[in-house]
Amino acid sequence: MAVPLYQAKAEFFRMLGHPVRIRVLELLQDGPLPVRELLAAIEVEPSSLSQQLAVLRRSGIVTATREGSTVVYELAGGDVAELMRAARRILTEMLVGRDALLAELREAEVSSR
Repeated sequence: MAVPLYQAKAEFFRMLGHPVRIRVLELLQDGPLPVRELLAAIEVEPSSLSQQLAVLRRSGIVTATREGSTVVYELAGGDVAELMRAARRILTEMLVGRDALLAELREAEVSSR
């Protein structure tokens, strides 16, 4: 039996729901990076990074290529980079909205005194 699209989407977003995975995807937006550079930028235990990279690889969001003794990761497609940019835009709008609401609440508090 086929999985409903909304359920597949929910599973996709659950898979993305880890800070290390999101950071890896952000870093890979600018192009392929070897594991050592990801490790230096993210500052987690190598085993933890390896585990998160494996999840991303299994999902097909990133690909890994061996160059000698170095493994280089890259985004599997441009849509992932666009998703990261869209998430940033959405979060920015949400925060701007919260700032405006907070300013309005503070103004109301001052005028009610």
